[in-house]
Amino acid sequence: MKLDIPAGDFAGYIFDLDGTLVDTMPLHYRAWNRAMQHAGLKEELSEDLFYSLGGMPTRGVAKVFANHYKLTLDVEKVFHQKEALFLELKSEMKVIEAVVTFARKAVTEGRPVSVASGGPRDIVRHTLELMHLHTLFPVVVTPEDVVHGKPAPDMFLLAAKKMGVAPARCLVFEDAVPGIQAAEAAGMKWVRVPSRP
Repeated sequence: MKLDIPAGDFAGYIFDLDGTLVDTMPLHYRAWNRAMQHAGLKEELSEDLFYSLGGMPTRGVAKVFANHYKLTLDVEKVFHQKEALFLELKSEMKVIEAVVTFARKAVTEGRPVSVASGGPRDIVRHTLELMHLHTLFPVVVTPEDVVHGKPAPDMFLLAAKKMGVAPARCLVFEDAVPGIQAAEAAGMKWVRVPSRP
């Protein structure tokens, strides 16, 4: 994979996790598909709909699915069930080498890096530990840290603040539209990482 890095005087880098640092989106899709079928969905979950929501907080995704399929869901129950199903697939996770290599190079050059992920904090931290990336990213921002998740800019602005870098000098790595919208709302340039198989 070749990353298309825009020109700019970047002083810090912010990375989404799922589909950007770690190739987990197909696993999240399988977990969502099973969780939604447990919740009453009578068909396969739309992959197009799933991938269009990448980066959004998990509970928000559950609400979008409920509205789309006109289902009455217990959002908390579906949230916990989906995350449990996802963790059952953790042995299939692998890093996205080109992105991780870029992050490691930035750190060796003395520039800060951070993770801003729409996943729940415990799952995000667990994924980083499983992939041996937790020591690389001292700053981790999740929806629990902000009022509004992606596509709002809050998570990226908080990550920039924690890194001590002005938003305009941050470069965001993202795989999905909500994250790219969040980066633009934060006044940050971005790199699209293709995550769909």
